[in-house]
Amino acid sequence: MPIHNSEIADVFSQVADLLEIEGANEFRVRAYRKGARTIKGYPRSMAELIDEGQDLTELSGVGKDLAGKIQEIVKTGGLRQLEEIKQRTPAGLARMLKIEGLGPKRVQQLYEELDITSLDQLEKAAKNGRIQKLDGLGPKTEENILQDLSRQDEGQGRTLLNIAEEMARPLVAYLEDTEGVERVKVAGSFRRRKETVGDLDVLAISDSGEETIQRFVEYEDVEEIVSQGETRSTVVFRSGLQVDLRVVPRESYGAALFYFTGSKDHNIALRNMALDEGLKVNEYGVFRDEERIAGETEDEIYDLFDLTYVPPELRENRGELEAAREDKLPALVASDDIRGDLQMHTTGSDGDTSLEEMARAALEQGYGYVAITDHSPQVAVAQGLDAEALARQIDEIDRLNDELEGIKILKAIEVDILEDGSLDLPDDILERLDLRICSVHSYFNLSREKQTERIVRAMDNQYFNILAHPTGRRIGERAPYDVDLEQVMEAALARGCFLEVNAQPQRLDLDDVHAKMAKDMGLKLAINTDAHSVAELKLMRFGVGQARRGWLEADDVLNTHSWEDLKGLLER
Repeated sequence: MPIHNSEIADVFSQVADLLEIEGANEFRVRAYRKGARTIKGYPRSMAELIDEGQDLTELSGVGKDLAGKIQEIVKTGGLRQLEEIKQRTPAGLARMLKIEGLGPKRVQQLYEELDITSLDQLEKAAKNGRIQKLDGLGPKTEENILQDLSRQDEGQGRTLLNIAEEMARPLVAYLEDTEGVERVKVAGSFRRRKETVGDLDVLAISDSGEETIQRFVEYEDVEEIVSQGETRSTVVFRSGLQVDLRVVPRESYGAALFYFTGSKDHNIALRNMALDEGLKVNEYGVFRDEERIAGETEDEIYDLFDLTYVPPELRENRGELEAAREDKLPALVASDDIRGDLQMHTTGSDGDTSLEEMARAALEQGYGYVAITDHSPQVAVAQGLDAEALARQIDEIDRLNDELEGIKILKAIEVDILEDGSLDLPDDILERLDLRICSVHSYFNLSREKQTERIVRAMDNQYFNILAHPTGRRIGERAPYDVDLEQVMEAALARGCFLEVNAQPQRLDLDDVHAKMAKDMGLKLAINTDAHSVAELKLMRFGVGQARRGWLEADDVLNTHSWEDLKGLLER
């Protein structure tokens, strides 16, 4: 059985969570978390590296101990250490760490005193008033728990886009290597670059459908064959992801690609256009009576209705067909437009890579500038920089800027917005920076009014530049905090501030709807990776995909501009 990087990272994350609940050494816990982050973001499979005899200790954040555990997971499919920990500490407790206000000590207390081992039991205990009776906990904690549980994210039960991509790429390569297969494409929400996918819809052109289907069901990741026919099959991967393959003839490929890419609302809108003209559109083509008049490519389908080609990311029936008819579709931002990354972390706080290594990696990626934005002190778990440590980092950046050619390292910080709207560092150190990224990392349960006021008040500070991950969500783990984003955006426009599209696949925050709202208001956004390692610099494509879904063009994005132009935009 193949072991994917995401599965290895998940094992390490589980170990870290359970060790933290047990009160293990914080450096040991942090080592597993860094290892998980490195592996999850690494562009090559750990299994492949092991097969090639690569030394895994050369990876950032992976020492001899973790390297041995990676090999164990790849070779056996599991980790003996994790199973031993689960015998001591129920695995369900790790999920409770995601609830606002429940740190490892409180989770352990709930387990030992109330025998709570799941979110369902936690909710029941809170509703019955049992939690507030524990020492150190009270009615407010109980209320916060219930609020957080009620706002659990809708992304649960679906697969994050980056995990789906990790599954899809080797499958496509495997099918393309099949005799008789001309082309393979993943359609559906995956092609539209949605944040999560329910399943994968794969299309292939082949003259030998039965042989292609047989090779598909023999793929090493397949755990269950749900159905198998001559031209279509459904399987379930070991991860639980359902994958559908349809083999289509060349003359119907464009129609099938259009049909299975969706969205349903986009397809219905175009089919209604067809009905008005006496035509029928389905996965086999566009027909006038029994005659196929289009369908080999998507372009000819749109051309038939006097529409410019609609990029997959826009196919949500949000005005894209009307814009296509008037030739007013946006020239969507592309990865090649990005000229720098404005949020990344180093070993200065919770990153895995040194400042110089991150800068050199960004230079290799073709960037003209990068902002080093280690955390401020409020994020204690990240060992953030106080004013004195930040001053030392500023000196180091000045030194590196004198040495490195071709890239400018921006002096920056990710500074916390405190509960009262003040910033976590004094103005006299913030003044020395090129850029300030400002974030909410605490007090997620404030009311909508108070949360909005908090952020707007922070924007009143002249050193506030960009609001990072503006809703604080973590897809499938933590719902967005309650905030009036329209009011926040209006405040940003009035004060010369900006918002971020965070490219971390579990964030993708802003979402596409609010990204388009910002564009319509004339508010520029920054697309940042929030990278904690060199490998995570490659995550920019996910942020770009989200921006494209929000109709953003290059000029709508701060970091498509040169540093000289960007510097002017950042001036308050």
